[in-house]
Amino acid sequence: MISQFFVLSQRGDNIVFRDYRGEVQKGSAEIFFRKVKFWKGEEADEEAPPVFNVDGVNYIHVKVAGLLFVATTRVNVSPSFVLELLQRIARIIKDYLGVLNEDSLRKNFVLVYELLDEVIDFGYPQTTSTEVLKSYIFNEPYVVDSGRLPPLGPAAMFMQSTKRMPGTAVTKSVVANEPGGRKREEIFVDIIEKISVTFSSSGYILTSEIDGTIQMKSYLTGNPEIRLALNEDLSIGKSGTSAYDYRSSSGGGTVLLDDCNFHESVHLDSFDIDRTLSLVPPDGEFSVMNYRMTQEFKPPFRINALIEEAGAYKAEVILKVHAEFSPTVTANTISVQMPVPSYTTRVSFELEAGAVGQTTDFKEANRRLEWCLKKIVGGSEHTLRAKLTFTQEAHGNITREAGPVSMNFTIPMYNASKLQVKYLQIAKKSQSYNPYRWVRYVTQSNSYVARL
Repeated sequence: MISQFFVLSQRGDNIVFRDYRGEVQKGSAEIFFRKVKFWKGEEADEEAPPVFNVDGVNYIHVKVAGLLFVATTRVNVSPSFVLELLQRIARIIKDYLGVLNEDSLRKNFVLVYELLDEVIDFGYPQTTSTEVLKSYIFNEPYVVDSGRLPPLGPAAMFMQSTKRMPGTAVTKSVVANEPGGRKREEIFVDIIEKISVTFSSSGYILTSEIDGTIQMKSYLTGNPEIRLALNEDLSIGKSGTSAYDYRSSSGGGTVLLDDCNFHESVHLDSFDIDRTLSLVPPDGEFSVMNYRMTQEFKPPFRINALIEEAGAYKAEVILKVHAEFSPTVTANTISVQMPVPSYTTRVSFELEAGAVGQTTDFKEANRRLEWCLKKIVGGSEHTLRAKLTFTQEAHGNITREAGPVSMNFTIPMYNASKLQVKYLQIAKKSQSYNPYRWVRYVTQSNSYVARL
């Protein structure tokens, strides 16, 4: 049970506000934003936790597409339940508006309030199904021009190459038709993987893990049955034979997942036989399958970091990033960060000759180096040198006080686990029925760290 729900912009503007029970003061949105903006934690750059209490009011929030989705309550509710509810509300709004950002919310506020009134009644959640809500929603969305909007969220990475994917992939409403009243028959399947890797100081892999999901968004009329075929040599777990236990009877394979779970609409009747999933996709975006992999895999990047004393009050840092993937693939939005000793006062950077699309910065507030690269082509290597100036002698403990190096990136059309959709079959209504099918891959960093 929640008392209030509101959405704030990055500036703290109140875009959407709904008070369901009148138990919390009206200025709660301002109290929340001030607390989050000026949060005082142990570290200078520490963000506010997703759940905190101020004067007896519980504030629970998530950040989606740069917006803050917040719920307040005075009662002792399950935080994980409310966090999941907020995520689902954000997903529903995106399903109906096509684009989730401040501009689309403001221009579709009537539709948004209509959705909220159906999703929550007197503080109690009723339904979070996009498909069920369609019979209760009567307002048409105002379509926001996505061409002038910044990319938001993992799926937006597919928009960066029009040769690979049309822009409608992430900016289309589940209830809006194409110009002329036509509905474009198409379905999107996204394999999104977030990888976590920790390298030792000598470059060896200490830990590695992949958290993946197969996302689907359907714009097919009549909701026909879909058959999704994965790698035939896919193996899940280490023993057992039942698909319902999510285990494989085939033994070792080129793709070995630790475990997985499926959406309630997925039928596993033939999964053990030919690794095929059959389902009738509901409206909106949903996860067909979530999986985890801790088996050995080839990381997309190798990071080498070195820091050495260059005098009593100076040190030199050398960072090298090598792309281990194919030259036909390009990573983008890469950032490399490295904490330096707290007594560092000045940093001078030296990029490799001919470097294009690279920026460097020294964040004095939290004593951190930041190296940003617009893109990295597979097979290439990039180097950064940084000279540090200290206010005191290091006394041989620089390595203990600096690092580790962390890296963030996105690689479209690449997946580290090698899990693939072999084919996407749609039950035909007629011989001429041939909807568009889009299968896309993207890999992102979750925790990519190299120790010094």
